[in-house]
Amino acid sequence: MTVTLSRVRAEWLPSAVQARRDILAGIVVALALIPEAIGFSIISGVDPRVGLYASVAIAIVISFLGGRPGMISAATAAVAVVVTPLVREHGVQYLFAATILMGVIQIVAGLLRLNLLMQFVSRSVITGFVNALAILIFMAQLPQLIGVSWHSYAMIAAGLAIIYLVPRLTRAVPSPLVAILVLAAISIFMGLPVRTVSDMGQLPEGLPSFALPNVPLAWETLRIILPYSLTMAAVGLLESLLTAQIVDDMTDTDSDKRRECMGQGGANMVAALAGGMGGCAMIGQSVINVTSGGRARLSTFTAGAFLMFLLAVLGPWVGQIPMPALVAVMIMVSIGTFSWNSIPNLRRHPPTSSVVMLVTVAVVVATRDLAQGVLAGVLLSGIFFAGKVRRMFAVERRVSEDGLTATYTVTGQLFFASVDRFTQSFQSVEIATRIVIDVSAAHFWDISAVFSVDKIVARLRREGREVEVVGYNQASRDLVDRFALHDKTGVEMGVVPH
Repeated sequence: MTVTLSRVRAEWLPSAVQARRDILAGIVVALALIPEAIGFSIISGVDPRVGLYASVAIAIVISFLGGRPGMISAATAAVAVVVTPLVREHGVQYLFAATILMGVIQIVAGLLRLNLLMQFVSRSVITGFVNALAILIFMAQLPQLIGVSWHSYAMIAAGLAIIYLVPRLTRAVPSPLVAILVLAAISIFMGLPVRTVSDMGQLPEGLPSFALPNVPLAWETLRIILPYSLTMAAVGLLESLLTAQIVDDMTDTDSDKRRECMGQGGANMVAALAGGMGGCAMIGQSVINVTSGGRARLSTFTAGAFLMFLLAVLGPWVGQIPMPALVAVMIMVSIGTFSWNSIPNLRRHPPTSSVVMLVTVAVVVATRDLAQGVLAGVLLSGIFFAGKVRRMFAVERRVSEDGLTATYTVTGQLFFASVDRFTQSFQSVEIATRIVIDVSAAHFWDISAVFSVDKIVARLRREGREVEVVGYNQASRDLVDRFALHDKTGVEMGVVPH
């Protein structure tokens, strides 16, 4: 019990100083969430309330259930893009139903420990993911940079100056919050002709109400929503787990990825019941939170709770916040998110690693689909890895003085990518009547390796040659005994175990 209370305290209130930082960081994040949530609602074709209520619910619930303290989750573009056809063809109630099923799928994924699949995502893919997100975050600000008055450019420049100069004077208050408050005061009192948050869409009044989706409880409903739910769940978990890894690196701490999967599922289910869309972790807002000093769960809870307060109480004032102030914050996030070391590392790192990183960036930016970019990077990493291991494979041939015995020493990994080289080594055995294949320095990984040895042994025996395979390690011996047709590791087949 004491251990549990200590852990809760460490995750929520590690110290009074950290609690103040978490609250201030959460306030900054809440302000930055508003235009994002409205924009994602527009992408999905739903009322702005759907995105805003989702951000409130997801942020509050994930602060309790999530596995990564200090990470921000809310309505996101990755999920919004997926559900656009569903909303257009069937309506918003089906979106709520699909989001509930999305949460169920994510909880099941956590129970099945699918988070362990992240072990197959290489560092090059993560770097490409981060750089692509930084580029997308900046590109998302372009509509606020095109066709605007010079006042907007001046305010953005002033905002960036405040963000980067205030920390040199004091870190008591997050500089993005200072920038938002100062620029909002200037814009309101001087009446500057700049776009405001209210120009993005109408802010809701009051608190969300909980209700089940108004859809038929029938197999036809499941048939309609299941494909969308599966896609949303996969995209949401992928982005959340990658963001969790990035926050781990930024804070030099670890997180519970399995708990994060189930927490995301629970948060999405609550969001749907509150009339919101699905969401996941947000790298941009997570970076804002961490760079503003947020570390504990209190920062995530504050972001959701303060956003709810803003919508319910301060809606008219929030609507007057100038967009250039928020654009300045997001540009700061874009600059801070991009891995600038990756540029000189293009020459220092192995070419294959650089190619994987660049392909991940290119696919994500071109498709606006994080899942496709990461999938492309993972597949390319696998191909390059298989090629590298293949080149580490070798077969050395020695012939006895009388020329009647040929010994083939196999070194390295024998699997689907190296079996061709292995087979080609036995194309010509000259006059040798006895063949010894020494695999003591090799390892068999798959049935392709087993079948290649099986095929060679069968062919040589048909030619009247005596064949011995020696040196199997235990794992390779088990694989051969299970799948080989002609060659076993038993003595009855004329094969001498190592």
